[in-house]
Amino acid sequence: MTEDELKQQICQIGKRMYDSGFVAANDGNISVKLSANEVLTTPTGVSKGFMTPEMLVKVDSEGQVLAAADSWRPSSELKMHLRVYKERPDVQAVVHAHPPYATTFAVARTPLNKPLIAEAVVSLGCVPVAEYGTPSTNEVPDAVARYLVHFDAVLLANHGALAWGQDLLTAYHKLESVEFYAKLTFLSTQLGGAHELSNTQIETLYEIRKKLALPGRHPGNSCGVECSLPCERHTGD
Repeated sequence: MTEDELKQQICQIGKRMYDSGFVAANDGNISVKLSANEVLTTPTGVSKGFMTPEMLVKVDSEGQVLAAADSWRPSSELKMHLRVYKERPDVQAVVHAHPPYATTFAVARTPLNKPLIAEAVVSLGCVPVAEYGTPSTNEVPDAVARYLVHFDAVLLANHGALAWGQDLLTAYHKLESVEFYAKLTFLSTQLGGAHELSNTQIETLYEIRKKLALPGRHPGNSCGVECSLPCERHTGD
């Protein structure tokens, strides 16, 4: 995609986030990596539902502004986006929002780790809660960094959710999946709990994911990560 096309896509995703109730007022931020040293990002102080392409800001890998119209400046929360790009060269887009159900679990500091539906097991595995960090400081990217090796999405304690992927649409879909996973977990709890998938069923889903050769990272690929679901079985185990 050209830079102009990416600007249009960022605005479209921003409106979708706003219309879906994933953000309120000026909350949330979106970024796309243009090259090794260029990132296109949403500005601070503007609703994601009312952005226009000329509002977007181009920064370098350290967050220094390379191009911006008028007085638009990047969000102070860009730091966590840049940390994702630094630690995960395969990632080309990052999305942050405050979707209600996912943020409720973030506020409760409760991970999404119940195997309830096949789609969530295959696409996410589980979603951990990154430790609380003061917004706009390096505490947030430092908290997120430890989860980048095995996950493509995290809850941010008392803050919201963060997702990333090989392109903007993939990153946004991860965010949608996190919110849907959180909603199903919450609602099934109201019914007294849900019947969780068995370890055997989960392992079969991991095999399906492997055959699909889905991009990104997944906690089921490694033992010892912060997830209560079983890790993938290895030959000789």
